[in-house]
Amino acid sequence: MTQHHEPALDRIRALPSWLLNRAAGRGRRLLGEAFAHEGLRMPHHAVLAAVADIGPVAQAGLVRETGFDPKDMVGILNDLQRARLVTRTPDPDDRRKNVIALTAEGRDCLGRLAQLGDEANRALLAALTPAEREQFVELLARVAEEREEGPVG
Repeated sequence: MTQHHEPALDRIRALPSWLLNRAAGRGRRLLGEAFAHEGLRMPHHAVLAAVADIGPVAQAGLVRETGFDPKDMVGILNDLQRARLVTRTPDPDDRRKNVIALTAEGRDCLGRLAQLGDEANRALLAALTPAEREQFVELLARVAEEREEGPVG
């Protein structure tokens, strides 16, 4: 007697991890396209937001806050400084450190990026009703929380 098996690829495509990865990829693409209008990428936005929230801040503090590799942070800050969105000056208390601060142009740009990000996220979740969007974001936040799982069974 032959058993009917679900095609392996169909099974994979139904996995939550597969679907989350696909949705995340679509979200990154939408945000990337939106931020490109400002000549920036998602890491630029994250660093600008961190500087706005905690700045003026030491470069090492930005690395800790954002989780970016220190070498990558140097490139991101070079881009932002070149665009006159942040300043990078020696720390008066420790000249070996740099203090990063948002410029007025940087604050304006961050506002535009927030609007572009909101539009991209609305496009990402356009297939859902407003109530579904709210529930989806709540559920995703729970799934995204890092928790140590106890033993099963």
